[in-house]
Amino acid sequence: MEKTLSDFIAQAGRIVAFTGAGISTESGIPDYRSPGGIWSKMEPIQFQDFVASEEVRLEDWRRRLIMIDQFRTAKPASGHLALARLFEDGKLQAVITQNIDGLHARSGIPEDRIIELHGNGTYATCLDCGRRHEMDWAREIIGKDAHAPRCLACGGLVKAAVINFGQAMPERELVRAQQMTITADLFLAIGSSLQVYPAAGLVPLAKEHGVRILIANREPTPLDPYADCVFLGEIGSIFRCVLEGAQS
Repeated sequence: MEKTLSDFIAQAGRIVAFTGAGISTESGIPDYRSPGGIWSKMEPIQFQDFVASEEVRLEDWRRRLIMIDQFRTAKPASGHLALARLFEDGKLQAVITQNIDGLHARSGIPEDRIIELHGNGTYATCLDCGRRHEMDWAREIIGKDAHAPRCLACGGLVKAAVINFGQAMPERELVRAQQMTITADLFLAIGSSLQVYPAAGLVPLAKEHGVRILIANREPTPLDPYADCVFLGEIGSIFRCVLEGAQS
């Protein structure tokens, strides 16, 4: 299995990776949609409810501040490090990710090569003017005043820079992801259930443009028939060959 993966990578010159929660669960970050995941324990907060209700905003912030503590204590896992190694080798052109934990950047991949389709949970932004705000500042405001933070520049609502249910996916990032996909010669779908659209649509888009596709996930996905090869198992084990090759 590893030799086959190594062969695919060796033959590629322009790799694009698409990652989901499965690459970060090995870092201790809980996933969302699998049995026992976050959404099986609590209802997701809708964007329109965040905008309409101070009570909902405070609940959303409570969850986000728990998450930022998890993100900060987590370390990039073998899958993250393997992709960083492929970038260092000049093979990986971009990482398209559904994850909001910032671990790809911490693994050493430059931020301008990371396309975050679902946003980033390590900081916040104003919904009106877009100004960035830090999570520790938001925590201080909530703890002191017991209300959701407002923008320091314009007074607008400040929200963790993630895409909530009911919130439009950032069009610029999606377009860029599509462009990177169709210009790749190898598309790696890693740790994603491939059930959430439009992000999952990158797999058939790659197939349509003749890009070789590898899917690596703990469980089968509905898009496995599009793949040239499917690897089932722990992401770190599947990509160990990349790191072992770097050490040899």
